[in-house]
Amino acid sequence: MKLLQRYLHNPAACFGLLVLLAVIAMAASAPLLFPADPLSLAGRPLQWPLEDPRFWLGTDQTGRDIAAQIFHGARVSLLIGFVATLIAVCIGILIGAFAGYYGGWADNLLMRLTEGFQTLPSFLLLLVPVSVFGSGIATVTLAIGAVSWPATARLTRAEFLTLRNRDFVHSCRSLGMRDLQIIFREILPNALPPVVVYASVVMALAILLESALAFLNLSDPNVASWGNLIGGGRGVLRSQWYVSAIPGIAILLTVLAVSLVGQGLNDALNPRLKRP
Repeated sequence: MKLLQRYLHNPAACFGLLVLLAVIAMAASAPLLFPADPLSLAGRPLQWPLEDPRFWLGTDQTGRDIAAQIFHGARVSLLIGFVATLIAVCIGILIGAFAGYYGGWADNLLMRLTEGFQTLPSFLLLLVPVSVFGSGIATVTLAIGAVSWPATARLTRAEFLTLRNRDFVHSCRSLGMRDLQIIFREILPNALPPVVVYASVVMALAILLESALAFLNLSDPNVASWGNLIGGGRGVLRSQWYVSAIPGIAILLTVLAVSLVGQGLNDALNPRLKRP
């Protein structure tokens, strides 16, 4: 209850939560409001918003309803963001937990692996599996999760280095508990709060990475996504800028909302660190 009260006293966090709930509502209502295929031809190409009451966000260069693509694209972005974040957090927790708990050569080996992944930008690493295994939604989601774990691993390692010498861990060892039991049952629950907060950053990054791939025509073209819509509008950017601007605003608001929610959770969990 106190956590909720602290969160609700943060106006920026409340705004982010409202925007995120609105995006979730869009994704949930997409099949009801737009039951037809969002990529099917719906009317005359390049109609401006509100020019035709049937297409209140207009149509793109091929005559598809932009509103339908925005609503169905919300489902794609949230699904990719959530699943990719789950994959990245799981990988990062495993690597960071073992590195931080055991230390020594295990820590050196796992941290050198982590640093190796961080030497190249995530987007360049993402291009490799997408180029080799294709641009399907499943492949893109797995690839984003597989390149987004290093920061989570370093954060988890730092928490384990702090907690592994606490009295409750020594008590667990004296009771004969196995290392895996100590790691996952005793230390990990105490190390999770900052990791959960940082997951919002990973989710925002995942949404941006998918949009960047779609913009470059490296994501699934048979799926309605905000990035595909932006990429398709490049050719008419000077005359019909709304085709790219509308999904761009949707991406901006969603990423901003996820970031504000994460920051709000951080402030609620760590009230002493709250900014003046």
